[in-house]
Amino acid sequence: MTTVETPAPVTARAATTDRARRERRLGWYLCAPAFLVMLAVTAYPMLQAVWLSLQNYRITDPESRRFVWFDNYVVILSDALWWRDVGVTVLITVITVSVELVIGFAFAMVMHRIVFGRALVRTSILVPYGIITVVSAFAWQFAFAPDTGFVLGWLGMENYDFFAQFGSSIAVICLSEIWKTTPFMSLLLLAGLAQVPEELQEAAKVDGATSWQRLWKVTIPNMKAAIMVALLFRTLDAYRIFDNVFVMTGGAQGTETVSFLAYRQIITRTAIGLGSAVSVLLFLTVVLIAFVFIKLFRTDLSQVRGDR
Repeated sequence: MTTVETPAPVTARAATTDRARRERRLGWYLCAPAFLVMLAVTAYPMLQAVWLSLQNYRITDPESRRFVWFDNYVVILSDALWWRDVGVTVLITVITVSVELVIGFAFAMVMHRIVFGRALVRTSILVPYGIITVVSAFAWQFAFAPDTGFVLGWLGMENYDFFAQFGSSIAVICLSEIWKTTPFMSLLLLAGLAQVPEELQEAAKVDGATSWQRLWKVTIPNMKAAIMVALLFRTLDAYRIFDNVFVMTGGAQGTETVSFLAYRQIITRTAIGLGSAVSVLLFLTVVLIAFVFIKLFRTDLSQVRGDR
C-alpha cells in the first residue's frame, strides 16, 4: 500500500513567496511618491548634464560650441589626472568608511546598552552630524593650520604644516570626515541592533557563549541588513566628498577628488562639456558602487526575520 507524501514544504515555500511578493509590492507603494518627486527634480539636470557632456562647450567661447559626441569621455578616461583623482577618492572612501564602521558600531553598542542618561548620550554623539560640513571643515583647518593650529601645540609640532604634504593632508581630511559622519553610521547601526532578538542573546548566554562569541555569532549575523545599508549609504556619500577638500587644500598636494575635478573643469576652466562628462562619469561610478554593494552584500531578509 502506497502513501501520499504531504506537500507541506511546497506550501511553506509558496506562503513565503507570497509574503515576499506582498512586502515587495508594499515597498514599491511606499517608495513611489518619494521616487516620483526625486525623478521630477533630478531628471532634467541629469539629462542636461548628459547632453552637455557630448559637446565641446566653453562659457567664454559660446560661438565654438559643437557636438563632439564621446570625445570628452575619451579625453577624460585617457588622462592620468582622472585616474589619480579616482585613486585619491577611493583611498579617502576606504579609510573613512572602514574607521566609521568600527567606531560607529562601538557607539551604537553604547547607545543600545546604556540605561541611565540614554537621551543625553545619544544627543551628544549626534552633535557632530548636525554641524554643516563646510563649518566643520573650516574648524578642522583652523585646528591644524600652521599659524592657528592649537592641535600642533598638543602634538609638539608647532612648525609643521599638515597641508604641505599629501599624506598629512589626506589624514586631516579623513579625520574631519570621520568626526563629522560617524554619528550617522552609528545611528543606522543602532537601528540594526534594535532588531536583534534579546531571546537569542539570552540563549547564547545559557549555552556558555562569551561576549565576543555572541557578537560574532548572534549580533552581527542578525543585523547584516543594517550593516549593508550603513556601508552603502556612507560609501556613496564618501565617494562624492567635496567640501573638506575644497576648504582645506583646494585640491593641492595631489588631494583632488573626482567631485573637485568636476568643479574645477566647470567653474575654474569654464569647460562645461568636459565638466559635465566628469559629472556623468561620477554618477555612473556611484551607480556601479551601489550595484556591486547590493550584489556582494545581498541579504536574505527572510533569514533575517527568521522565516524557514
